Amino acid sequence: MAGDPADPARRGKYAALLDPELWDYIDKVNGWYPPEIVAAPIAEQRAVYDKMCVAFHQSHPEGVATSDGLVATTAHAIPVRRYRMANKAAAAAVVYYHGGGFVLGDLDSHDDICAEICACTGFEVVSAGYRLAPEHLHPASFDDALAVFEWAAATSALPIVLCGESAGGNLAAAAAQRARHHPRHAIGQVLIYPGLGGDETARSYVEHAEAPLLTFADIDFYRRIRSAPGQSADDSTFSPLRDRDFSGLSPTVIVTAECDPLSSDGEAYRDKILAAGGQAVWREEPRLVHSFLRARATVPRAAEAFGRIVAEVGRLGRGEWPY
Repeated sequence: MAGDPADPARRGKYAALLDPELWDYIDKVNGWYPPEIVAAPIAEQRAVYDKMCVAFHQSHPEGVATSDGLVATTAHAIPVRRYRMANKAAAAAVVYYHGGGFVLGDLDSHDDICAEICACTGFEVVSAGYRLAPEHLHPASFDDALAVFEWAAATSALPIVLCGESAGGNLAAAAAQRARHHPRHAIGQVLIYPGLGGDETARSYVEHAEAPLLTFADIDFYRRIRSAPGQSADDSTFSPLRDRDFSGLSPTVIVTAECDPLSSDGEAYRDKILAAGGQAVWREEPRLVHSFLRARATVPRAAEAFGRIVAEVGRLGRGEWPY
């Protein structure tokens, strides 16, 4: 995560395009997590990012109960956090994968977002604390994402919606594609400004290469830092848009931000699913930037977009497809 400094003279074409409240958010993010920190040691990046997440954290809605646990695999244990509404039976479960470029984030960094999804939908939410790069290169994060889905499918009878933002959107899509023939495959997926390994000459990559809070250079950094030696560009578990078969996927909602180099990935993913005969909708939220979920408490556009996302998670969990 990086972008323009707070200096208004450097805001360029985004100066008038983005609302003042969003600029306040962008400046606050850059105050906590400045663009130049991408050159710092990973441990320092994580420490600063974690402090920023604490600064933006919102209180849990009333009635949300949480519990932490571990998903055992043959090699290691994956931390998970479960969110449930007290004294209310859930109609579905959401498996949520946090963002952070495959390098940053954990169960705490997106804790409030998961709590709000739980409260607004009434669904159980399982947040996955997958392994991070560069200590754990691809496919470690994917393997963990798939393992948490399989654990959720094996331990609960609830229908499952896969959901993730940014790097987590990549993991949700990759897990959905790998598990599409699982007896308890996801009944829907919601991908929030995901990076799916799309065409880097496409519209948004060019138009918004220097967008606030995520630049093309950032995307390149995060791609390289999670790549194992000899990483194949055609590995669909690394870049879901590189899959050769998009049939059999569950109904999919992709939400991107207008001012985000990754937005074209959402459009391309929708088109691939539709061409394969599936159900998919892509929405580009106008005048928003990457990471807008964290702005939902102070930026009206972000709050409205988050409300639409939560409503779509709810509809998919109930087996509805109104589009």
